[in-house]
Amino acid sequence: MPVFRWQGVGPRGETLRGEMDAPSRGAVIVRLRSQRILPAAAKIRERGKGLDRNISLPSLGAPVKARDVVVFTRQLATMIDAGLPIVQCLHILSAQSDNKVFAKTVGQVKDDLESGSTFADALCKHPRIFDDLYTNMVAAGEVAGILDTILARLSAYMEKAMKLKSKIKGALIYPCIIVLVAFLVTAVLLIWVIPVFAELFRGVGQELPLPTRITMAMSDFARAYALHMLGVLIALAVGIRSAYRTERGRVTIDRLLLRAPVFGNLIRKASIARVTRTLGTLVSAGVPILDALAITARTAGNKIVEQALFTARSSIRNGNTIAEPLAESKVFPPMVCQMISVGETTGTLDSMLQKIAEFYEDEVDNAVANLMSLMEPLVILYIGVVIGGLVIAMYLPIFKLGSVFM
Repeated sequence: MPVFRWQGVGPRGETLRGEMDAPSRGAVIVRLRSQRILPAAAKIRERGKGLDRNISLPSLGAPVKARDVVVFTRQLATMIDAGLPIVQCLHILSAQSDNKVFAKTVGQVKDDLESGSTFADALCKHPRIFDDLYTNMVAAGEVAGILDTILARLSAYMEKAMKLKSKIKGALIYPCIIVLVAFLVTAVLLIWVIPVFAELFRGVGQELPLPTRITMAMSDFARAYALHMLGVLIALAVGIRSAYRTERGRVTIDRLLLRAPVFGNLIRKASIARVTRTLGTLVSAGVPILDALAITARTAGNKIVEQALFTARSSIRNGNTIAEPLAESKVFPPMVCQMISVGETTGTLDSMLQKIAEFYEDEVDNAVANLMSLMEPLVILYIGVVIGGLVIAMYLPIFKLGSVFM
C-alpha cells in the first residue's frame, strides 16, 4: 500500500504533518477529515513519486487564469441545473475550452468521476486550479444535493474576488509607476544631463550660484555611487522577500503594512472585504464553521488577519463566539465585530458577513478613488519642486552671464 506525506491544520489552528498508509490520496483526505484535521490538498503527496506528482499543471505551458475557472463554474452550474449529468457536462466543457491545460484538467476530473470518485475528491487532485475553498464548497454541495446552487454561489464569489483584486492592483500599480518614472527622470538629469552643463560652467571661471553648486555636487555623488545605490536597493528587495518567506518575517512585514500611512487603510479594508466574503460564502454553502474559518484564514492574504481568524476558531472550540477574539485582535473595526455578533445571535451570520463584505468593497472603491486624487497633486508637486528645481539651478549661471554681457 502506498505511503502519503500529508500536511493540514489541526483543531486549534496548528500546522500538522505526518505520513499515512492509504490506498489513494482521496482516502487520506477522508481519514484526516474524520480526525478533525483540515487537509491541505497541495501538500498531500505519495512518498517516492516526486515532488509534483499530484499537481496537474506543468511548469511550462499556457497558465489557467481565474477567468477560465469562473466561466467553467458558471457554465457547469447552468448545465447541472438544466438536468444534464455531471459527467456529460464535464465532457462538453472540456471539449469547448480554449485553454489546453484547463481542458486536459477537466478531462482528468471527468475520468476520475467515471472511476467512482466524488467530484470534490477529483478536484482535490488539481490544487493549483481548484483551491481548498473551491473543493470544500463543492463537497458541501454534493452532500446536501444542491451542487448547482453552490456552483452558482461560487462563481459569483470568484467574480467579486477578481474585481476586488483588480481594484487593489490598480490602486498600487499606478502610484508605483508614477514614482518609478519620476525617479528615472531625476536619475537621467543627475547622471547624464547635468554633467554636460557642469563641464561648461567649470570653464567659465566665475563663482556659481549656491543652488547650482548643490545640484552639481548631487550629480557628482549620483555618478560616483549610482551602482552602489542600485546594489543596495536590490539587496534590500531580496532581503525583504527572503524575510517574508519566514513566519516571523511575514508577521512583522504584514503588521507594518497594516500600519502604513494611506496604503495601510486600503490593505485593511481589502482584507476585511475578502475575509468576510469568503467566510460568508462558505457558511452559506453549509461548510462547518471550524473548517470555514481555517480555509478563510489561509486565504486572508495577511498573517495578522490569519492569526486573528485562527484565534476565533480556537474560541469557538472552547464554546465562545467569533466576535470576541476578533474584537480583541484590534484588526477588525468595532462595527464589523458588532455585526458579526448580531449575526451569531440571530442565526444570520452568513447574510451579515455578506453585508459587511459589500460595505467594505464599496470602501475599497472609495479608498482607491481617494488615493488617485491624492497622487495627482503629489506628482505635480514633485515635478515642480524637484525636477523643475534641478533645471532652474542649472540655468541660473546662464541668466547671470546674460546679465553681465548686457
